[in-house]
Amino acid sequence: MGYTPGTAPEPVTILTTEVSEELMPLGDVRAEYRVFNRVSLCPDDKTIEVEGVVFAVKPIIFRQIKDAEEVALFICTAGPELGERSRRSMKEGDLLRGYVYDIIGSEVVENAADRMQEELKRATSETGKTITNRFSPGYCGWDVAEQHKLFSFFRDNFCGITLTESALMNPVKSVSGIIGIGKDVRYAPYQCNLCDDKNCLYRNRKTKL
Repeated sequence: MGYTPGTAPEPVTILTTEVSEELMPLGDVRAEYRVFNRVSLCPDDKTIEVEGVVFAVKPIIFRQIKDAEEVALFICTAGPELGERSRRSMKEGDLLRGYVYDIIGSEVVENAADRMQEELKRATSETGKTITNRFSPGYCGWDVAEQHKLFSFFRDNFCGITLTESALMNPVKSVSGIIGIGKDVRYAPYQCNLCDDKNCLYRNRKTKL
């Protein structure tokens, strides 16, 4: 929310605790991934081909995944309830509560993606491989419209996420993306200094904008 530890006003702290406890019983958080070994990486046009489907991930992401032997595609959601409660609070004029719902929803889905990524890391380590960081359409120059291609690999869609024509996800608190897998790849923090997206969820929070 922009506060450093211990500096949030008491009303904000109390409301955040209240909302967090209210949301604890919800069980809508879901994640899934699929691993593919039929991949082709083209350094000339910075694309990754997965079973005949070409993703134009652009230079920043390609540099992180270029040595991958396999890739994992993933989708993850915090479920619809968080977004619905946020919108309802906003509509009723309780902007702060709506904002807290929204922030918590973002944290929930990112933590779920973290746990999914850790499970993938554990599974790949058993074969002597490691993974890269995760990257999503809409970030680092990767066109968000390619989300339609990514979702074509999840016909059953355990997470229950749908896409609008403009490739936005519903529930809104959802993430999708790609992770490189191989013996020669490495996990690296997001390269915020190389990206001009000022609104990126993953941007280093210490950066002064």
